[in-house]
Amino acid sequence: MKVAVIGGGAAGFFAAIEARRNHPQAAVVLFEKSRKLLSKVKISGGGRCNVTNGCTSIAELSRAYPRGSKQLKKAFRTFNTVHTMDWFERRGVALMTQPDNCVFPVSQDSQTIIDCFLKEARQLGVQIETGVGVAKLQPVGEGLKLHFLKGVHPPAFFDKVIVATGGSPKRQGLEWLEALGHQIEDPVPSLFTFNMPEESVTELMGVVVEEVQASIQGTKLKSDGPLLITHWGMSGPAILKLSAFGARALSELGYVFKVQVNWANEQNAEQVSDDLRGIMAANPKKDLNNERPYALPKRLWSYLLAKAELPEDKKWGEIGKKGLHKLTHLLTNDVYQVRGKTTFKEEFVTCGGVSLQSIDFKTMQSKACKNLYFAGEVLDVDGITGGYNFQAAWTTAYIAGQLN
Repeated sequence: MKVAVIGGGAAGFFAAIEARRNHPQAAVVLFEKSRKLLSKVKISGGGRCNVTNGCTSIAELSRAYPRGSKQLKKAFRTFNTVHTMDWFERRGVALMTQPDNCVFPVSQDSQTIIDCFLKEARQLGVQIETGVGVAKLQPVGEGLKLHFLKGVHPPAFFDKVIVATGGSPKRQGLEWLEALGHQIEDPVPSLFTFNMPEESVTELMGVVVEEVQASIQGTKLKSDGPLLITHWGMSGPAILKLSAFGARALSELGYVFKVQVNWANEQNAEQVSDDLRGIMAANPKKDLNNERPYALPKRLWSYLLAKAELPEDKKWGEIGKKGLHKLTHLLTNDVYQVRGKTTFKEEFVTCGGVSLQSIDFKTMQSKACKNLYFAGEVLDVDGITGGYNFQAAWTTAYIAGQLN
């Protein structure tokens, strides 16, 4: 049996290794159109490679995927985060779980993961071809004929093919798969930070608030978690989560919208008002800037006081009803104008791809074309930040590599 794997990224390597492990007699060839293998693995997690997440609850894990959640919930019974960590550790890659549940190699170097894949592929006898792009797939009998770009290779026949080409920023990058009868969901960016060119809050760049609630005005989109103020706007898990779950809605808004930030991380404004009254009663003679509610960072609290037009040296006992109302409102419903987005680090993630309606998730085989399988981000599956996108790649690749 001859097996082709198209794409030399995370899902491609994992699928090629699993295909060869499950079918030792098969000839497995991996084709990568660029000269670089595993380039996204190299830069992921700031060059440290966030291989998975430490979450072991399948129900909780599947909630980290704005698209593909239902299908992955079943797939995770076959291969989940526990299996992933075991897979790498059995191959000599020591892993560590951070307090935020992100899992990294102990080496803190993505090259460790790359070396693991290259060594495993070499030992198993996976043939690797770089600089070889596939232009077209043609069903022939029970198998598929691969037609290559720029005539680097004559067309070649394979019994089974796994497509793991990653996310495509444009629909035209998926037309060769659409031509085979697959439904395509238009790709739009996911996991991005918010640009706020008109907002003075950017002067607080570097400030992190450990737990906020954020929402998009005029939508039902809500999230929570740490928020980072940057020199262009806002980032951090709370914002990235909003961008992932709101990928389509925010694209339709042209990335112009208002974000509401609840700095107090308390849904009930009356509770916040009560908390502030408690501070007023306990510290009537203290300056406002000397007693910060909710342990807010000093620079942010000074900024919010200025926004509320309250002098920092005013006493807590002197702010009155009006001041109390202003502070309560700002702490629970601070609004910022967003105009545009910025890709999160170099980690380009798309929402969209080959529709899950076109795939049998039990085997990752195409419903439109026999003996054609899919793995990774070429599918309309994506997760929030924290190792979830790699986990979806490992899970789908593991299942595709069974070649069932």
